[in-house]
Amino acid sequence: MALGLSQSVAANRAGVSQAFWSLLERGGGSTASLETLTACAGAVETQLAAFIEARPGSDLPRDIEHLRRQELLVRIAQSGKWKAAPEQPIDPDARRSRSVDILLRREGRSEPEIAVIEVEDFLADIGQVFRRLADKVAVVRRNALAADGTGRAPRVAGLLVVRHSRRNHQLVEELAELFAARFPASGRAWLAALTSESRPMPAVDGWLWTTSRGDRLTAPSPGPGVRGREAFVRSPPSPSELGPQSGPSPLSRLA
Repeated sequence: MALGLSQSVAANRAGVSQAFWSLLERGGGSTASLETLTACAGAVETQLAAFIEARPGSDLPRDIEHLRRQELLVRIAQSGKWKAAPEQPIDPDARRSRSVDILLRREGRSEPEIAVIEVEDFLADIGQVFRRLADKVAVVRRNALAADGTGRAPRVAGLLVVRHSRRNHQLVEELAELFAARFPASGRAWLAALTSESRPMPAVDGWLWTTSRGDRLTAPSPGPGVRGREAFVRSPPSPSELGPQSGPSPLSRLA
């Protein structure tokens, strides 16, 4: 059982019966609603994602949307001279360690900088998302302090990256003040830090959108809600996408 939870505890978290949970573990539950299955996934800190694509004879990884956003972050962070560690374990002494979706590290001007990045494709339990990122930032900060031998305490902050969908957008609109309180850093400041070595990483947590296709990072507007003009950064092209002629810079930003 994921997280070491008993069936009864996991079922109670999800709001279903233990008998139904047992059925799910045996591969049943095919008639359950998506809402119920999403609640069950959230109860054990996982995400339920379903994508229907017409690709005869070819199956994509089930976490392809998550992977695309990790790829986007690793590409973009190269411009800011970050070293990226995808799926980085943070509990070295644990039998089954938690991991960070993307851990970025670089030597800042005055102190080392570490960005703890979590990617969310589907906002199923927002409070849990908030807590999980805070917990991972705290663990990474503690580990960094313990491992540092230079006396320079690293700057550690969290970044939440959310896939833009109609549902996620509506939730963020409705909970705009809550998001602003939980993530006080400017999205534009985070974008600048990711893409420029000269721009320091914010000292506090922030959040960004990705487009539904996962090819661009977007900073939410600074005011309440997410409407208005936004800064954005596109993914640099992969080598296979580069043609014989040079084009405009893949990094762009709205004035």
